[in-house]
Amino acid sequence: MIHRNINILHDFNILYLEDDVELLKHTKDVLDDFMHEVYGVYTSEEAMQVLENEHVDVIISDILLKDENGIDFLKKLKQSDYAEIPTVLITAHTESAYLLEAIKLKVENYIVKPINLKELLNTIHDIVLPINQRREAQKSNNLIKIISEVSDGKQIEVIKYIMSNLNESDEIRTSYSEIMSHIDISKPTLVKLFKKLAENNILTNESHKIYKFHQESLDSL
Repeated sequence: MIHRNINILHDFNILYLEDDVELLKHTKDVLDDFMHEVYGVYTSEEAMQVLENEHVDVIISDILLKDENGIDFLKKLKQSDYAEIPTVLITAHTESAYLLEAIKLKVENYIVKPINLKELLNTIHDIVLPINQRREAQKSNNLIKIISEVSDGKQIEVIKYIMSNLNESDEIRTSYSEIMSHIDISKPTLVKLFKKLAENNILTNESHKIYKFHQESLDSL
């Protein structure tokens, strides 16, 4: 039996395209409990707006939409900047023509209605698992690189705290007092660490309580 850690879904965003209002609401309500963000839309035009303005990790699309075809939408995506986003097709139809089109588009999976939510969650998990593994490996490498720049044990704890609380935009909303409430470290030592990270352009203060992590600066060390 394959054991899946569904908790990893909390770090990923889904774009869900479905023109059936009730099905969209029902499935989105379930996905909301597992995903970081679920963008539910009714048309491909709305879907493109989401892609242009939000970070999307996986696209789920019905094949037959009102006045349009989900496969045509995905064909357009494959010729755009969003071609690498994994996709799952959902349909009430099992005609071989649709299956062949899905294969040509190299979609990650093809799910037939009525949607089995467990199957859907397992499919999403299997898609994002390698992405999650790459992210975790990158985090480990980042920690090693940054820790090599400091020797103080408390500063290392702070670095681990920062890296584990970065959002999908590589930002952390925090303050000296908040960090000190989690880690027993003096303010002068904390200020010294942040100053060193800023001097190397690894962590910069973007606005009040918002700090930005710069991967490119770390890569150049």
